[in-house]
Amino acid sequence: MVVFVSFGRPRETQREFGVIELYHDETGAGPDGRVSTPMNQKSLRKPVGCSGITLHSGIDVEMKLLPAETGSGLTLRRTDIANGGSLISVSWENVVSSHLATTIGNEHGVTVSTIEHLMAALAGCEIDNVVIEVDRPELPIMDGSAAPFVDLIEQAGIVEQDAPRRAIQILKPVKVEDGEKSLALIPSDGFSFSFEIDFETSSIARQELAIVPVNGTFKSDIANARTFGFAEDVDRMRDAGLALGGSLDNAIVINGNQILNQGGLRHEDEFVRHKILDCVGDLYLAGAPIIGHVRGARSGHALNHELLRALFDQDDSWRYTSFEEHGVLPEVTRPVSKTGLDAGIALA
Repeated sequence: MVVFVSFGRPRETQREFGVIELYHDETGAGPDGRVSTPMNQKSLRKPVGCSGITLHSGIDVEMKLLPAETGSGLTLRRTDIANGGSLISVSWENVVSSHLATTIGNEHGVTVSTIEHLMAALAGCEIDNVVIEVDRPELPIMDGSAAPFVDLIEQAGIVEQDAPRRAIQILKPVKVEDGEKSLALIPSDGFSFSFEIDFETSSIARQELAIVPVNGTFKSDIANARTFGFAEDVDRMRDAGLALGGSLDNAIVINGNQILNQGGLRHEDEFVRHKILDCVGDLYLAGAPIIGHVRGARSGHALNHELLRALFDQDDSWRYTSFEEHGVLPEVTRPVSKTGLDAGIALA
């Protein structure tokens, strides 16, 4: 049986995913004293599904997440494609567009767009193997964040599989730039981010955040950060066939220096948190979790994808490892200090 949750067109109520206060001692243990050691691959315990509207095409879709075999990775299946060619391997090599979203496709020209929020949820929940079924060429936008997808994964349950979890260890700095925009991967003992954005409007202005998305911090601090856009761009985007399903139910809308959403922001710095969310999702297209520090300035989907291409073009900048071999558990990584981040920036 597949459990379905509906996130559709403007609705009367919308679940809010609040921030959870977390405690961890120096061993990485939570308040119950347990230390998570996710050295093995993971999949879902049972199928789960949802329905909802898509952000750009504005159509209703159904999506299912299905358990998958060990070592199979992440696969998208278009259920509306009848005569073969319906499968797309979720990989940086299959990215066909970075315009306002991440779109992947296969050799048959079959595509699926706006995958980044689901990818971020799968990364944050440490899901290695899953089949994603969707009946249209775009995933549902849900509430504009990754939190509804995290909720779906938790409804399905997570099962540990009988194979070690592979990781990508960063061996030397790799950096890509586009004018004032930049993104870098820097060697580090764990997975961490330092990000900054800068907009003219005072509603966003300059925001910076350094975070280690482990020990539950992805769910509590990043997952519920919503996508955002500007009211002045809506007509132009819709004339171009974009944002046709966008609304205050699934995006933060900024008009001048005002936030139009009732209830305002979920975090004071929700905008930079969402940029990190997008980057977490895009970098999961590497095919494995990354052991390294990510330093971003005004980065978006295009630079996220370019960074992966640059990384895999340089064989001496990375290697495959396992968390057992590397001696680092994602859940027990030391917090990133400001000094450590500054050192990372200098290396970039």
